[in-house]
Amino acid sequence: MSDSQANKQFAVCVFCGSNPGIGTRFMETAKALGEVLHKNDWSLVYGGGTAGLMGAVASSLVSLGGNVHGIIPKALVEKEEAGIPHSVKEFGERTVVQDMHARKAMMGKEANAFVALPGGFGTMEELFEIVTWNQLGIHDCPIVILNIDGYYDGLLGWIKTAVEKGFISEGVSTIVSEAKSVEEVAEKCKSYKPALGRMNLDWSSR
Repeated sequence: MSDSQANKQFAVCVFCGSNPGIGTRFMETAKALGEVLHKNDWSLVYGGGTAGLMGAVASSLVSLGGNVHGIIPKALVEKEEAGIPHSVKEFGERTVVQDMHARKAMMGKEANAFVALPGGFGTMEELFEIVTWNQLGIHDCPIVILNIDGYYDGLLGWIKTAVEKGFISEGVSTIVSEAKSVEEVAEKCKSYKPALGRMNLDWSSR
């Protein structure tokens, strides 16, 4: 999200669950997303987990020779590695930070686009914060929700309701775009246009 990224590899930050979900579709899609990132020569920035969808997308890209940077708070390292028989290297490069705020700040700084796969409270919190940052003009990057098996239908419905009730403008509601496949995720990232109604605020340090 900074000018210094201009000559760097396009980096996609993925928010997703550390659980695999029920059935095989979620894990298969996470792995397929890693393949699409590789196909487009894009790198991955993510929360540094080794389990669930986080581990699937990271290990998929690493196995193809892609660049992966996991960012994880110190408090979560022991939990993530408990009972894990594999090497952390299977999931790319890792940076351990002090807390959740530092994690999100670093992910946001490195990313050129944001993609949300299914997940729980943590995924939702990360998604809503980065959407708000776009609205406030802190960044100007695409945000894509990969809606697997209708997982995000409720959230997308809420956005429509918020527009209808006058809490979100029609223009700002387009900050978030929906994709139904991993291929469409790439298309949405490439065709991104800033939403109308975003705030043009000065966030530079004075």
